Amino acid sequence: MLNIGVLVSGGGTNLQAILDAIQSGQIPEAKIVKVISSKEGAYALTRAKNAGVDGVALVKKNFPSNEAYMDEMIRVLQQAKVDLVVLAGFMTVLSPKFIAAFPNRILNIHPSLIPSFCGVGYYGLKVHEAALQRGVKVTGATVHFVNEETDGGPIFLQKTVEVREDDTPQTLQQRVMEEAEWKILPEAIRLLSRGEAEVIDGKVRRVTRP
Repeated sequence: MLNIGVLVSGGGTNLQAILDAIQSGQIPEAKIVKVISSKEGAYALTRAKNAGVDGVALVKKNFPSNEAYMDEMIRVLQQAKVDLVVLAGFMTVLSPKFIAAFPNRILNIHPSLIPSFCGVGYYGLKVHEAALQRGVKVTGATVHFVNEETDGGPIFLQKTVEVREDDTPQTLQQRVMEEAEWKILPEAIRLLSRGEAEVIDGKVRRVTRP
């Protein structure tokens, strides 16, 4: 069984997609054991509670330093025996120490087809605003492993979404979530829980199991 810790900052729609996939039996070999929110009162914590998952708010300003904040997150996740950390709309940059504590065991979902519209400054609606401004005809979402470079870790899964002429950043954001994010993030977790993917030499390789 793959124990998952999910880091969130807001509404938790991607968290809900994972919870739904687990509940439906799509991911029978994984369970969420801990949800950490960077904000008090985030609706994602309500989603966790409704699903019977332990959730806690750890707010950076309540710690004397960023190092202390990261140390506490590491402690909480390790105490919960987390095997895989999933960033589901987590708006805080992880420290090198945190990343080193979970090598090739941190997944992130980004709302574009990396390497387009990614890196420092590209988050939330800003990604979709940039895509529309550039005039791309296709966008999508990417699940990747996390390293010390923002959105620079090994790409795991990607899914395309058509950009429509009448799209606004808001409509495009919603469609990318519905058609891509909510599908490939649970699928990535399913593959990892079955041991069917791993990072080798900086790239994600699919593994065929008997």
